[in-house]
Amino acid sequence: MRWKAAFMATGGAVAALAWAAPARAQVAGDDLMALDGQSLKSEIGSRYDEALGLTQDSAIVSADSNRFTWAAQAKAQCGIALGFLKSGTKDPVSIGKCEDAARRMRVIAPPPVIAASEAPAVRPDACSEPIAGIVFFDFDSAVPPESANQTIDSVVNFTQVCNWTGLVVTGHTDRSGSDAYNQALSVRRANAIGALLESRGVPAGVVHVSGKGETEPKVPTIDGERNPTNRRVEITVK
Repeated sequence: MRWKAAFMATGGAVAALAWAAPARAQVAGDDLMALDGQSLKSEIGSRYDEALGLTQDSAIVSADSNRFTWAAQAKAQCGIALGFLKSGTKDPVSIGKCEDAARRMRVIAPPPVIAASEAPAVRPDACSEPIAGIVFFDFDSAVPPESANQTIDSVVNFTQVCNWTGLVVTGHTDRSGSDAYNQALSVRRANAIGALLESRGVPAGVVHVSGKGETEPKVPTIDGERNPTNRRVEITVK
């Protein structure tokens, strides 16, 4: 945990972690570079919001993995890319590093393969994580971003490996908009993610959908304030 404390103490400096193969980051951003300006801004913004949420998630911060580090990198690089986009510039370096770090931060190490004779009495720690995945949404949108696909694939894989029999898919919004509107929006977001899970093979009976509107923000804000971290769907193990 010392490396995380040091990393956070220095403000998550980009220089804290270098890519072993810079060319790989460039290749990772090729598909994004082909998008038009508005679509690119939306995709980069989605990755930034997802990274921001992970760096503020206590379970990620305290976990013995490098997901926090990659999330911090994604937040920094996607933020740089967004800065360029505000001036109408597509910066291939920051876009490539944003995408590369975003892909890495979503990787959850699968439970170790253990011979039947050596199987422990309890499930592996990876199967005991209460939150299976989080998907962040654009403002006033119930359409899952492209980045949600990797999160959904990971949840589907763990559902099979860990024999999860219940997934609670809960939609949330920020505090911009009326209570009634946000309640309905949160349900639409949850339904969209629930449909994705079922389309990937998770039985309908395993998925339980609900919406909390703006009542359970991840980051407390004043009424009416937009906050990307609060616009989310959390997938938890029942």
